[in-house]
Amino acid sequence: MGRAAADILPTDWKLYRSESRLATYCSWPFTEDCACTPERMAAAGFIHCPSENGPDVVQCFFCFKELEGWEPEDEPMVEHKKHSPGCAFLSLRKNLIDLTLQEFLKLDKERMRNMTKKQISQQTMAFKEEAKHARRSMEKLV
Repeated sequence: MGRAAADILPTDWKLYRSESRLATYCSWPFTEDCACTPERMAAAGFIHCPSENGPDVVQCFFCFKELEGWEPEDEPMVEHKKHSPGCAFLSLRKNLIDLTLQEFLKLDKERMRNMTKKQISQQTMAFKEEAKHARRSMEKLV
């Protein structure tokens, strides 16, 4: 895909390209003499999303599994398969560029399903936490 064509892709679709995922690794702590280099992390489907407390937090752009606590000898593909064995990105038998439009859209439908599940899970956890605080407040009134 040419540079101009890549520039018009929706932001989420750009993450299908390893180069786009690799661009997220500006402050990755493991760069040389280790298994989890930015290139290998991006090839395994991960994007780098560091936080104040977790400089090595990554997330699969496809299954949305988050991992942290990386060690220099950790193999990104092995860790991804171990923690998210059902990730369809890992089971692709074709290079992304060789997918038909129909195959790509079916694959992206699965990614969107994963994103929706992750969002629902996060909202459910937030709701439960809020309910817990509300319950404590009501118990104090009694």
